[in-house]
Amino acid sequence: MIFDSDGTTTVVFQEKATLKTFVENLDNGYDKIKNDHIIINLFSFSKLSKNDILEFLELSNKHRKAQKSFVLVTDAISYDDVPDEICVVPTIQEANDIIEMEEIERDLGI
Repeated sequence: MIFDSDGTTTVVFQEKATLKTFVENLDNGYDKIKNDHIIINLFSFSKLSKNDILEFLELSNKHRKAQKSFVLVTDAISYDDVPDEICVVPTIQEANDIIEMEEIERDLGI
């Protein structure tokens, strides 16, 4: 698992692993990044389904309750196909934009 930190945001990705292994490794390494906004880069997984994305739902909910952003990045599935509780965008730039918008909303108490 690779953690790429930049200020208060960490991009997480892993090469040559199954999604199940990736989620397990993320759960195990979560304490290292729990205070950062998290971007999960899923581009190494060419085929993803709605159920695959739902594997991240519990961790996403936990992280968002701590007032931190949690964004999945993939173009293999549309954000329309997943529940509103989980944020999916097609690019890293859009993930950074989402984090910036959510930070503004938190600062304004929205």
